[in-house]
Amino acid sequence: MLIRRCAVLFLEPREDLDIDWTSLFAGEGALGATMRWVALAPHLGEEVEVTLPEMAALGGIGFTLWQDRAGCEERHGADNVARLLQAGLLIGDDADDATGAAFRERDETLRSQHWRPLSAAAHMFSRWGDMRVDKGMQFPSFEELVVSYGTPPGPAIERCADGQAIMLPPPERARLDDTLFQRYTGRNFDGAAVLPMATASRLLQRAFGSQGEREMAPDAFVLKKLSPSAGGLHPTEVYVMAQRVEGVAPGLYHYHPVRHALEPLTAMDTAQTAELAMRMVADQDWFVDAPMMIVLAARVERNFWKYRNHAKAYRALLLDAGHLSQTFYLLATEAGMPAFVTAAVNEVDIERAFGLDPLKDMVVAVCGCGMASGAQDTVEMRYEP
Repeated sequence: MLIRRCAVLFLEPREDLDIDWTSLFAGEGALGATMRWVALAPHLGEEVEVTLPEMAALGGIGFTLWQDRAGCEERHGADNVARLLQAGLLIGDDADDATGAAFRERDETLRSQHWRPLSAAAHMFSRWGDMRVDKGMQFPSFEELVVSYGTPPGPAIERCADGQAIMLPPPERARLDDTLFQRYTGRNFDGAAVLPMATASRLLQRAFGSQGEREMAPDAFVLKKLSPSAGGLHPTEVYVMAQRVEGVAPGLYHYHPVRHALEPLTAMDTAQTAELAMRMVADQDWFVDAPMMIVLAARVERNFWKYRNHAKAYRALLLDAGHLSQTFYLLATEAGMPAFVTAAVNEVDIERAFGLDPLKDMVVAVCGCGMASGAQDTVEMRYEP
């Protein structure tokens, strides 16, 4: 059997503090510290505690070339090698071992996406699953924060001496101002309002749809959209959860940006969409009544095809979602509705619901829109296509 180390691996020292009762009663220091090491391997997506001998084995077995297992066992110990294979930190080529084959498939998936190692670890180990507001997301009020932490850093900083700044003239009023000044984040949506089909269509097409297609090389196409994207690649895919959209059955969809179409994924009833909405946004119940929610998920192989193992590629994906969400905000404002975007989402729950692979489909944020509570039930859109 041949083995090698997994493609991406980080080892993090953890220090656990506890009361050392023996030292305390002896009149010495009361706190004791225990050091342990945790392996962070993105293809696993979960932490694995390792011993010092196992760390030595991981450091002595490369991740590129396959090595004979017997030789590795002779150098690093059979028990250590077996344990690391069982944990998925070492990868074997034994096709008859179902567990090992699953680890190898995930490792090869990670290798094929051309992730920057630090970015892969940051992404995989910052994802949430089953996080709720009352389980760690609850923040104190601003007043309580000031009492606990003191006055926050000021909202603006000055980088030159008094009198050196060049004062600019007031901006002139322009057409976009009417939309910009009405834009706000909605936190109280009308749970009965229905989003008209015409409004949903414009929101999706103008915010996320293709406005043109260009062949840059044989069989290599890029799309023109109304938001910028690194390299013109537009890797962000849009997944829709329809709760109350005119003419669209409740459920999960993929938005096709070229055909301007919703591709059905999973049919649901309104109770199921409401429950999933709550899980998607980690129990931020002020968002869940939005009639349409949008999941922004980067298809990393599209971006990393050009920016392979690139230090800035991950940032470009985050910027991409930021551009798209602001365009979505402005279109919702134009339609007379508030919108929202949040990164405080349960990526694991979203991945399961939409059938996404976190090594390939990087869930970044969820956005949505709808009529504010107390406003009219629907909004009409009039525009020139």
